[in-house]
Amino acid sequence: MTLAIDVLPATTVADPAHPGLPAVAGAGLRVPLVTGERIGYANLDHAASAPCLATVQDAVDELLPWYASVHRGAGFASQVCTRVYEQARQTLREFVGARARDEVVFTRNTTDALNLLARSLPKDTSVVVFDTEHHAALLPWRGPRVHRISTPPTRAAAVSAVDSALTACEEGPRLLVVTGASNVTGEVFPVAELAAVARRHGARIALDAAQLAPHRRISIRELDVDYLALSGHKLYAPFGAGALIGRADWLRAAPPYLAGGGASKVVRRQGDALGVVWNTGPQRHEAGSPNTVGVHALSVACTELARRWDAVAEHERRLHARLRRGLASVPGSTELRLFTDTTAPADQVGTLSLVVDGFEPGWLAAVLSAEHGIGVRDGAFCAHLATRGLIARTGVPARQALRVSLGLGTTVDHVDRLVCALRGLVTRGARWSYAQQDGRWVPSPDPRPLPSFLAAGPHGAEGSPR
Repeated sequence: MTLAIDVLPATTVADPAHPGLPAVAGAGLRVPLVTGERIGYANLDHAASAPCLATVQDAVDELLPWYASVHRGAGFASQVCTRVYEQARQTLREFVGARARDEVVFTRNTTDALNLLARSLPKDTSVVVFDTEHHAALLPWRGPRVHRISTPPTRAAAVSAVDSALTACEEGPRLLVVTGASNVTGEVFPVAELAAVARRHGARIALDAAQLAPHRRISIRELDVDYLALSGHKLYAPFGAGALIGRADWLRAAPPYLAGGGASKVVRRQGDALGVVWNTGPQRHEAGSPNTVGVHALSVACTELARRWDAVAEHERRLHARLRRGLASVPGSTELRLFTDTTAPADQVGTLSLVVDGFEPGWLAAVLSAEHGIGVRDGAFCAHLATRGLIARTGVPARQALRVSLGLGTTVDHVDRLVCALRGLVTRGARWSYAQQDGRWVPSPDPRPLPSFLAAGPHGAEGSPR
């Protein structure tokens, strides 16, 4: 059985109080339930990947007929694409409030950007990083000069811990790596205060802005950070582009991240070897044919968000407050928190994680999807140290959590459906049977049909949903 996908035209989320919100593609998506009905999809997993803005979808469609090579083509279409690609650098620079001489290097995503930065560090650089980081910011740094800070209980403790760690660092260059907003709890780190501490120690600071950039205005200059990494797929531009933005000196002095065309300026024979003169600008680290479509999509998304920040922030604030109130009423639920500050209200983007005593997060996520058409995330969210440490604080015997993340595709109905569904699951249980398959909870059986473009197997036969 195949499913002719039921999708209404991309429209702004139904929020009459905020008509200025950007529209998202797929806002009218309807998904099948195990009970046979179809229902509007409640996407509450924006922290993993956000849907495509309708303006981004239109911009990509407009560019595709012009798609051609970048930088080295004499044809008119190549010149158009080169202009599109290079103009995007300025758009990104403006979006993050970069300094005039900051480099904008296009990457695949935040993970790629931070690995590029790790490859560009001067010899004997000491790195200070919190264990609360996403693996993209936790794992690229290797060697004896990496200093990891345990989860701080308060924002003030975070600042103090960085001061102590930088004091203990060896002589030589130093880099502090910090997230803008936790991908587990949504809490915003005191980036400006941490940057001030780094400056006192003569250290640089790199900001993982993957979770912050879709929700808040960011200024490299105002925060006084040296490097910033972000991903297009978190920023409503899911076409495979990201960026590393920051000071040029370390990037220009480092060997190219990838060796190949575009990174090389001149290649000559030198006996049996090759002599290479590498480019010195951002192209030094952008070898190969670039993702022009992805870069254009990212640029358009940044422009659209920058025009709508007030509406975006108010939409998220209202929904987040409603979500927290609702989830607090679910029996046995506990929200995970990084900081325990009580003197100031929590600064948090639209993401939170929780555990429900007596219920496996993977089972809850499977039931929410199969019986209610709600998409959430379960697991440790590529932040194993942070997630498991925070769960341990709650006293609930679990190793994973349930994460809910809001965005432009979220409505009041989505939030209320989630709260009602969780209450029902905790008090009355599921209506369907479930089993573990390859370590994941799945409906057993799962009668939901795949969309028609996926349903055919390798030999023309219809594939199963799993």
